[in-house]
Amino acid sequence: MKNIYTIFKKELAGYFNSPIAYIFIAVFLVSSSWLFFQNFFLYNQAVMRGYFSFLPWIFLFLAPAIAMRSFAEEKRSGTMELILTLPIKDWEVVVGKFLSSLGFMAITILLSISIPISISNVGQLDIGPVIGGYIGTILLAGAYLCIGIFISSLTKNQIISFVIAIAASFGLFIIGTNFVLEAVPNFLAPLFSFIGLGTHFQNIAKGVIDTRDLIYYGSFIFLFLWLTVKNLESRNWR
Repeated sequence: MKNIYTIFKKELAGYFNSPIAYIFIAVFLVSSSWLFFQNFFLYNQAVMRGYFSFLPWIFLFLAPAIAMRSFAEEKRSGTMELILTLPIKDWEVVVGKFLSSLGFMAITILLSISIPISISNVGQLDIGPVIGGYIGTILLAGAYLCIGIFISSLTKNQIISFVIAIAASFGLFIIGTNFVLEAVPNFLAPLFSFIGLGTHFQNIAKGVIDTRDLIYYGSFIFLFLWLTVKNLESRNWR
C-alpha cells in the first residue's frame, strides 16, 4: 500500500502542478453549468436530472484526455522502463495511476457542489437523486478512466490513445441504450443492456443504489486494470 500511495501522491500532485489541470477544471465547470442553467428555469423544477444526463457525454472526452498520458507519455519520454525496474510491482503502478486520475476527476466533479446548493435555495431539492447522480458520475468516470489507461498502455502516442479511448468508451456506453437494443435480436438485448455503461449509470442517477450496479462498475474497473497489468507484464516475454 505504501508504494501505491507514493505513486498516487506523485501523480495527483503532477496534475495540479500543471496549468492544464486548472484549465480542465474550469472548462468542465463552466460548460456543465452553462448547459444546465440555460434550460433550468424553463422547466421550473428544482431537479438536477438534466445535469447528470449530459455529464456522461462531457466525460466521454475529458476522461480520455486525462488518462491518455498515463503510460503513453512515460513510453514517449523513455521513463517507462525506469519506473518498471524500480522495486514496485506492476499492479501497484497501475492502481496508483488509476487512483490518482480518479481522485482528480472526483475533485473536479465535487467542485460542482455549488449547483445543488444554489438550486436548494430556490426550491425543494430531492437530495436522493443528487447523491445518486454524483456517485454514478464518479463510477462512470472511473470506468472511462480505466479504459483510457488500458489503451494508453498499448501505445506511445497520446493522440491515438485519446481517440481510441473515446471510441471504446462511446461504444460501451451506448450499447445498452434503447436505440441499440431495438436494433439487435431480442435474445441479445438483455446481454447488451447489462454490458452497457449507460444502463447502470442511469439506474444509480435515479437515486437507486443497487448493489448489482456497484458490483458491475467494480468488476468493470477491475477487468480493465487487470488487462493493463497483463499488458505491462507481457514486456517480459518480448
